[in-house]
Amino acid sequence: MSDRVAYKLVYIRMLLVGFAALISVVVPVLSAHESLTQNTIGPVAEPQAKLLPMAVDAKPGFDVATIKRTEPNISSGTFFTIRGSHVIAVNTNGNDLVSLAYGLHSKQIVNGPPWLLTARFDIEGVPDVEGRPNHDQVKLMIQKLLATRFKLAVHHEQRELAVYAIIIGKNGPKLTKTDRKPSDNTNFSYTNRVVLTVRNATMADFADGMQASFMDRPVVNQTGLTDRYDFLLKWIPDGSQSGLGEKMPPPADDANTPPGLYTAIQEQLGLKLISTKAPVDVLVIDHIEMPSEN
Repeated sequence: MSDRVAYKLVYIRMLLVGFAALISVVVPVLSAHESLTQNTIGPVAEPQAKLLPMAVDAKPGFDVATIKRTEPNISSGTFFTIRGSHVIAVNTNGNDLVSLAYGLHSKQIVNGPPWLLTARFDIEGVPDVEGRPNHDQVKLMIQKLLATRFKLAVHHEQRELAVYAIIIGKNGPKLTKTDRKPSDNTNFSYTNRVVLTVRNATMADFADGMQASFMDRPVVNQTGLTDRYDFLLKWIPDGSQSGLGEKMPPPADDANTPPGLYTAIQEQLGLKLISTKAPVDVLVIDHIEMPSEN
């Protein structure tokens, strides 16, 4: 089974945390409205000369970007990836792009037209600034693309929504502080079994990654923890983990079989994932148009 790497945030809500891995690994786009993980991984590009990072203060847009409607008879799966300086999205809908651009769960995007979920696009472009864009720069590029090509206009509101909250368990956290620098890459990667590997991540990063990759509603961090951590999390997914499109086989009668997610988080991390309501940022779409193809 191929590994899948969630982009912190986006999610993605395409999902968007382990950004360094985006250079060579395809990242599935995740949506609360449907499972977009069809395990169709595109071919990895031929090795290229290492591209230096873009200046951290750069605010890139797309120098050139092509947008085409996805061929309806081609089942290529849905993914987002970075290859060299090329930003590529395949078989993605407008809701996925807005989720990616603003780092929100799809349930935090409201007032969109019906085609935002049904019309699918293939997008490829390069930035108008030299170098490899970082996570925030990719989000900015997509925001600018949505504004210029989709004529997107939005405003933000705070609304109380059903969420999952990460809190500290009664016996305290079981987390190992990372020895990496805050400036080092954050990794959030997983296999379909599920074995989640998290490196150099804050609890806010963990919440973002879970929201982008697995959960059917927004995830908020209510732990109060401020350090960065390294950990593994192993569990058997159930229906609430929408990011995993495949149904997992029933657990074998084996003492080594991982537990469900809620038990795993408590036993392995000393945290709890609870269902509650909380005020969260909501993106209200005031205007959006179907883009012209080129």
